[in-house]
Amino acid sequence: MHKSRLGNIVIDCPTDDLLEQARFWSAALGCPLPADPEADGRFIKLVTPPGDVQVIIQRVTHEARAHLDIETDSIESEVVRLQRLGATVVSRKERWVVMQAPSGHRFCVGSPYRDGFDRGATTWD
Repeated sequence: MHKSRLGNIVIDCPTDDLLEQARFWSAALGCPLPADPEADGRFIKLVTPPGDVQVIIQRVTHEARAHLDIETDSIESEVVRLQRLGATVVSRKERWVVMQAPSGHRFCVGSPYRDGFDRGATTWD
């Protein structure tokens, strides 16, 4: 048995000005910017209520899109479960696995990111 749940909504932005993109999404979604956003970094995590799904604005080199991160207490078990549902592995990273749904949407599977995982995650056989 293992557990999983939706962890992050990641908005992928091919941009030189990540802070500008984060400002837009902050205003659009009503999620404040962090007190000291790292404008030169790879991502800016907007402020969401404790335990809620996180919203991350991420600098990328591919086309603009949004993807989901599924958090789990067993990456390999979750990957196998999702493969049985029709997803495929795109690549394996050190701390997460990039997968593709039958619909063509990419998503990531990684370890828990936020509080309340044991209370809010679904248990799978």
